[in-house]
Amino acid sequence: MKVDIQQIDNMIFIIRNKKVMLDSDLAKLYGVEVKRLNEQVRRNIDRFSSDFMFECNSSELADLRSQIATTNDLSV
Repeated sequence: MKVDIQQIDNMIFIIRNKKVMLDSDLAKLYGVEVKRLNEQVRRNIDRFSSDFMFECNSSELADLRSQIATTNDLSV
């Protein structure tokens, strides 16, 4: 799958004042299932920094949904 810079840029969101990507977008870029990506990260967690992966709380999810809607509106 060929992805251009703009597509990748649209996959980056701001959460906790950090640039992040969703596991579903990373899996898409690597051509694997989300389940397998998360499985491999958990199995090799010592290879990643402590802030590599986290789960969003409900207010972060609401903010993320807002960012995704804004990004989708811009790309249409």
